[in-house]
Amino acid sequence: MGRQIFRMAMLIASLGLAGMPVPLLWAAEGGMEEGTGFSMFGTESIKGFDANKIEKDPVCDRSKRPKVHKVEPDEAAPGQKVVIKGENFGTKECFHGVAFSATGGAPVQYTLVNESTIEVVVPEARAGMSFIDVVAGGGNARSKGFLIKSK
Repeated sequence: MGRQIFRMAMLIASLGLAGMPVPLLWAAEGGMEEGTGFSMFGTESIKGFDANKIEKDPVCDRSKRPKVHKVEPDEAAPGQKVVIKGENFGTKECFHGVAFSATGGAPVQYTLVNESTIEVVVPEARAGMSFIDVVAGGGNARSKGFLIKSK
C-alpha cells in the first residue's frame, strides 16, 4: 500500500499537479459514487450485476482461433456476394465482423450463416487486390488475396 501511495505522489508531482486538491484530480478521471466508492465515469459494471442477464450472456470460446479456408468466388465486383468458408467463426453473439483491407475499415454487409460460413457483399472499393479479415471471439483470420474487380 505504501508503494502505491508513493507512486501516485510521484505521478502527481511529475505532472505538476501537487498543489491541486485530490478531489479535483479525481474529477478528470471519475468520481465518488454512492455505495461503491471511487468509480471511473459512473461505470455500471461495478455497481452490481443482474443474475438474469448473466445467465443469458453468451459464453464465447476465446481459445478457438478462426481460420479462413477459402473465399468463393475469389474475385468479385462491388455489390456482388461472396461466401467465406472456414472454421471457428462462432455464434452471432460472439462474432464481431468482416473487413476488407482495401476499404480502410468501412462497414461491410455480411450474414453469419453458421460457425463455418459467412456471406459477404463486396463493399465499394477501387479495383485491385485486397484481403478479407474475419474477426470472431477467438481472434481474427485473414484470407488469401482477393481480387476486387471494377464495376
